[in-house]
Amino acid sequence: MQIETERLVLRPLGPADLPTVHRYAADPENARYMFFGLKQTEADTTAFLAGVEAEWKKEAPSFYEFALTLDGVQFGAVGLYLNDSRTEGELGWILDRRYQGKGYALEGAKAVRDFAFRELGLLTLIAHCDTRNAPSFRLMERLGMKRVAVGPRHYPQTGEEAEEFTYRLCRPN
Repeated sequence: MQIETERLVLRPLGPADLPTVHRYAADPENARYMFFGLKQTEADTTAFLAGVEAEWKKEAPSFYEFALTLDGVQFGAVGLYLNDSRTEGELGWILDRRYQGKGYALEGAKAVRDFAFRELGLLTLIAHCDTRNAPSFRLMERLGMKRVAVGPRHYPQTGEEAEEFTYRLCRPN
């Protein structure tokens, strides 16, 4: 499966992406607001990518992790995680910080949003972010999502407590 946008190619993330994924996933500044935090070792990243590859091989994956690529170089990912009834999906993204601020996250997230509604028939998309992560919640708003809640956020790896925004978007008619 592959999705093409004006500048990007989105394809299944997998083990071949280990060097580029580990570079941004192991960067403390880059992964600061990621819910599951850093991939501290290459073994952590390898295990994550193996799970992603196994999910892509299923007939009906419960999640999709798309590699964001520009001119053949993988520099980020957009994930879509489905609920059990396959009516709602949760969007998330991460980019190597060298590629941030250029509109790539929005472009990739729009492509996955459209895939979720058109190809998977989802009714609703949600997204969460730490309230301190202004670029992320601004991206949610640019996707057409509306803030629906503010609540607690507990980072499992560090035990840190913060506040979290929840955003929602319903499929257009």
